[in-house]
Amino acid sequence: MTDLADLTAELVDAAWRRGLRPELQLTVTEWADANRILPGTNAEPGPWRTSRVPYLKAIQDCLSTSSPIERVVLMKGAQTGGTEAGLNAIGYWIAHAPGLVLAVWPSIDMVRRNSRTRIDPLIDGTPALRSRMAPARAKDPGNTVGLKEFPGGALVMTGANSATGLRSTPARYLVLDEVDAFPADADGEGDPVALAVQRTVTFRGRRKIFLISTPTEAGVSRIEKAYAESDQRRYFVPCQHCGTHQVLVWRGVTWPEGEPRKAFYACETCGGVIEEADKPALLAKGEWRATVEGDGLTVGFHLSALYSPFESWGEIAADFVASKRDPARLKTWTNLKLGEPYEDRDMAPLAPDSLQARGISCDTPWTELLPEGVAVVTAGVDTQDDRIEVEFVGWGRGEASWSLDYEILHGDTSRPEVWGALDGLLLRRFRHSKAIPDLPVLAAAIDSGGHRTDMVMKFSAERLNRRVWAIKGRGGPGVPPWPKRPPKLRIANLAPVHIVGVDTLKHGLLSRLRIEDGGHGACQWPSDRDYLWFTGLVAERPVRRYTKGVAPIEWVPDPGVRNEPLDCRVYATAALHGLYAAGMSLAEAVARLDAAGPSTDTSAPTSALPASSATPSGVVRSKWLSGA
Repeated sequence: MTDLADLTAELVDAAWRRGLRPELQLTVTEWADANRILPGTNAEPGPWRTSRVPYLKAIQDCLSTSSPIERVVLMKGAQTGGTEAGLNAIGYWIAHAPGLVLAVWPSIDMVRRNSRTRIDPLIDGTPALRSRMAPARAKDPGNTVGLKEFPGGALVMTGANSATGLRSTPARYLVLDEVDAFPADADGEGDPVALAVQRTVTFRGRRKIFLISTPTEAGVSRIEKAYAESDQRRYFVPCQHCGTHQVLVWRGVTWPEGEPRKAFYACETCGGVIEEADKPALLAKGEWRATVEGDGLTVGFHLSALYSPFESWGEIAADFVASKRDPARLKTWTNLKLGEPYEDRDMAPLAPDSLQARGISCDTPWTELLPEGVAVVTAGVDTQDDRIEVEFVGWGRGEASWSLDYEILHGDTSRPEVWGALDGLLLRRFRHSKAIPDLPVLAAAIDSGGHRTDMVMKFSAERLNRRVWAIKGRGGPGVPPWPKRPPKLRIANLAPVHIVGVDTLKHGLLSRLRIEDGGHGACQWPSDRDYLWFTGLVAERPVRRYTKGVAPIEWVPDPGVRNEPLDCRVYATAALHGLYAAGMSLAEAVARLDAAGPSTDTSAPTSALPASSATPSGVVRSKWLSGA
C-alpha cells in the first residue's frame, strides 16, 4: 500500500508541476512548420510551409500565446490561406497550450461539412494532434462532429444560427469563420458574434479571438466594421526596380489590349514591370504596416487575392473583364478578388421618365416579330384578387432582356375564367426571323402568395410539363434566385412551391436598369410603354435599416404606387433561373439561333396568340401601353 501511495503522490506532484510550468515560447508559425501536414485533398499536399504564404506569418504569430494581442481580424480575398491560418492556430492551441476552443461557422450545416472536410483531416493528418485525440467510436461522446476532446481542453464547433451553442460554455480561444455570412440574429438572442465573444470574457488577458471573412456590402459587412476598429494593417512589398514599398492594389494591374491573361503589375512610383514570376520574391520581402493607431489589443489585416500565390494576376484580370458589365458578378469579384466590401452605387433611385425616354421604336411590334437578339422567352405572373398581370420577357446574350409585352386580365381570380385566359396567353408563340417554329414561352413563374395560393398551385400542377411554376418570394440576403434543390410535393394534385430570392433579383434588376449602352445585362422596352409601367418598375427602393449593429438592405415600396410591373419582371427572371436549374444554357440557345440564319418563312407577321386564347366571358384584357 505504501508503494501505491508513493506512486500516487509522485503522479500528483508531476501533474501539479506541469500545471505550474510556463508555456513554451513557441509561435503558431513555428508549430505549423514543424507539425502540420496538409491532406491529399489539398491543392499542395504535404508538410505545411509558411514560406509559401509569408504574409500569414504575422497573422499566425499574433494568435500565439506569447503575443499580447487578444483580437485578430482578417478581411481577405479568396485563395489567400486565411482559413488555413485558422486551422494552424487551432492545431497549435490543442497541441501546445490546451484549453477550450470554440469554432463558429455560419450554420450548423457548415459545421457538419467543415468538421469532416477541414477539422478531421487536420487531426488525422497531423501526428502531433492525432495522438492527443480520443478515437471516434459510436458510443464515445468525446469525439463527434461537433466536439473533439483532448487532454486539457476540447474543440467545440457550432453554427452562428444556434444561440444554444454560442452561450453553452466559456472558451479561451475563439475562431469565427466567414462572419459576413452569419445571421443578424441568433434565435432571437442577439448578434452571434457578440454572443460568442462573451464566452471569452473570463479569459481576458489570455484569450485569442480570430475573425475571418470575405467582405460583402459596404456599410453592412461585419468584417469591414471589425477591420475599421483595428490598426488596419496592409502588406507592403518592395518594387524590384526602385525599392519603393507599396500595397498591391487593382489599379496597378495592367495588361495588353484584349489580353487580360497576360496581366502584370506596374510599380506606382517608377512604372517598372513586375511579372507574375516575380511574385514569390516580392511576397518574401513584404512587411505588414499599421495604417492607423490601434488599442494594442486588436490588430487587423487586409489581404486581396492579388497577393495569392495560388491565383495569377492574369486570372484575376480575366475574371474582371468577364464580370465588369454584370453588377452581381462584379460585386462577387470585388469581394473575392480584392477582398473589399462592395460599395453599392446602385442604391440611388431611378427616375421613371429617364427610363421611358430610353424606349425603342420599331416598325413591327415585338409581339409580331421578336428582336433578333432574343433566344428565350419567359413570363412572370402576378396574381391579385381582381386581376392577373403578366409580363413576357425575351432573353439574349449575357442576359440582355426585352420587355416583349405586358398584359392585364381583369376578372375574379377565384373563378376559372380568368385562369383559362391566362392559359391561353402562356400558350402564345413569338415569331423570330431566325427561328422555325416560332419561339414558345419556355417557362413561367406565378406568384402563389396572397389569397389565391390553391388556385395557383392547381394551375401549375396541371402544366408542370410546360414549366409553369408556382413560386413564393422570400426576402433577405443570401436567398438564391431559384432554390438549389427542387421542393417536395406535399399535397396531392397541387404543384410544389419554389422559393425564390426576390431581394437578390430586385437588386440585380436595379443594377441592370442603369445600363444605357446595350450589351450584356441591358434592359430594353418599346417606346409606347405607359409611364405608369415605369413607376411600377421602380416602385420599391433599397434602404439600410440598422438592427443590433447590423444594417441589412430592405426593399421599401413607395406609398400608393402599384408595384406589379416590378414583381412581374422579378418573376420572369426567376423563371429564367428555373430554366438554368433544369439544365438550359442561355449561351447555347443564343449560339443555336445565330447559327440558324434567316428564316425561310416569308409570310406576313400575324398575331402571336393561338386561336385558343380568345378572352372568356367575364374577363377583360388590357395592355399597359400609351393610350390603352
